[in-house]
Amino acid sequence: MQLSGAQILVQSLKAEGVEYVFGYPGGAVLEIYDAIFQLNKFRHILVRHEQAAVHAADAYSRASDGQKVGVAIVTSGPGATNAITGIATANSDSVPLVVITGQVATPAIGSDAFQEVDTVGISRPCVKHNFLVTSVHELAETIKMAFQIARTGRPGTVVIDVPKDVTQALAKFSYPQDDIFIRSYQPVTHGHAGQIKKAVQVLAAAKRPVVYFGGGVVLGNASQELTELVQLMGAPCTGTLMGLGAYPSCHKQFLGMVGMHGTYEANLTMQNADVVLAVGARFDDRVISVPSKFTNTSKKIIHIDIDPSSIAKRVKVDVPIVGDVRNVLTDILGLWKKQGLVLNTTSLEKWWHTIEGWRARNSLWFEPSNEVIKPQFVVQTLARLTENNAIITSDVGQHQMFAAQYYPFQRPRQWLNSGGLGTMGVGLPYAMGATLACPGEDVFCITGEGSIQMNIQELSTCYQYRLPIKIINLNNGYLGMVRQWQEFYYQDRYSESYMESLPDFVKLAESYGHVGMRIEKPSDVEGALQEAIALKDRLVFMDFITDRKQNVFPMVGNGKGLDEMVLPPHMRETKADSDVNDVTDRDYDTRSVP
Repeated sequence: MQLSGAQILVQSLKAEGVEYVFGYPGGAVLEIYDAIFQLNKFRHILVRHEQAAVHAADAYSRASDGQKVGVAIVTSGPGATNAITGIATANSDSVPLVVITGQVATPAIGSDAFQEVDTVGISRPCVKHNFLVTSVHELAETIKMAFQIARTGRPGTVVIDVPKDVTQALAKFSYPQDDIFIRSYQPVTHGHAGQIKKAVQVLAAAKRPVVYFGGGVVLGNASQELTELVQLMGAPCTGTLMGLGAYPSCHKQFLGMVGMHGTYEANLTMQNADVVLAVGARFDDRVISVPSKFTNTSKKIIHIDIDPSSIAKRVKVDVPIVGDVRNVLTDILGLWKKQGLVLNTTSLEKWWHTIEGWRARNSLWFEPSNEVIKPQFVVQTLARLTENNAIITSDVGQHQMFAAQYYPFQRPRQWLNSGGLGTMGVGLPYAMGATLACPGEDVFCITGEGSIQMNIQELSTCYQYRLPIKIINLNNGYLGMVRQWQEFYYQDRYSESYMESLPDFVKLAESYGHVGMRIEKPSDVEGALQEAIALKDRLVFMDFITDRKQNVFPMVGNGKGLDEMVLPPHMRETKADSDVNDVTDRDYDTRSVP
């Protein structure tokens, strides 16, 4: 029996185990949507904007076990261009995603036909791979390859551009059962034994070690192995924004997030370590800032990553190991145990004494208030009420950093945000995807009044599919992070960062059929959150009117090193002895923090 290209596409998605597809119909994909209706092989989620379709598919994959590839379908022309931001966002954070875009009929390609764009050309810089399918006979195999490429090696986004006449043509359907051999694409999954042996030797000789982990640990499902190694060594560890949750935040060995808004102790530990074990992280500019300032203190670096192009891209690496982080950590653990290795007790105790001195400065402390709601207080209260166990999505800005700093994530895939691209507007569609991937779990979207308005139309989607998301809008009337930079570096010239015309978010939420709350007093924060949590089957939009001039501290500015942080007011008033003592002998050669 022959099937149409559209039917082959739908059957192929079902063969890949697809349960949800996020999308928006249009002329070039009508055959596909008709096949979705007739074959009824999976559930389609109709969003209100193509960007949100890709974001939701992205989050569906992030929140799942990593084997579920997110899928989105959009039409040609503006459908495809609207999807580009979502495509770039997911690919930047190495999320396995397949985006199917409609295209004009093959004879019309290149003729400036109605709703025609060069989707392959436009998407090429921000995808892992893309395909233009020109024959219905290639469709099933192309879909198989797309899923295979998306989920293997360093995961990423794959775009399949399908002309309308290909969806209409007929062919026999046979879906490949086994992976397709792609000669030019053979990811290395196991680390080189010699390099692993070197890494263990370097680690065992360390006096001031630190384990620095990133999103690769989450994507590689290597949290258990990372945790075991950190605890076996007794070393401190720190995570990137994307790595949060890979190691339990409540554990003493975790120093908090590292980088531009990392904790005082995490940043100084990274800067002053003599051995850095980097696992699934990239040493990007938001983590170490200026490479030359990071490497001006003597340290040896072991770098584990599935992507060879990420190793030594920004800093010189002493022991590079290409491979799946879970496999490599397993091998390191095995060799460490086999040789019965332990770190030097005296050096390690001294290192921890120094770190605890830094930690005692309490860089995340903020002045409590009975008059105005502090955004940090809202996040802390949420963490306590949810027992640090909810799935948290965020948009991008100050609220994102407050969520990362003050919600102690205990497991991987609990924290969903845009790290690499820094995309505003992801929070709500991320919460949609997470809710569908993890039914029954509490999902909170922490956002700001600027970000939420970028995809606020998805409140309609949430109502249609009864998605009981809880939205925490930390409303300070500003584009908060822009305002903070303008305060610090532009002499308080608040150019276009003030939001002068905001909607009544309560009425807006209610107009979409949801519950709206406005919270203006600190004494009402806990009660509002408790009420929202109790409404298990309703979306609740909580508009918290927060301190307008609250800043995110610590902060590493452009061109500064990790030991040149802008500190919160309470840390500028006194100089702790631990900043300079015990870190100046031969074993602890370091600079003090200004």
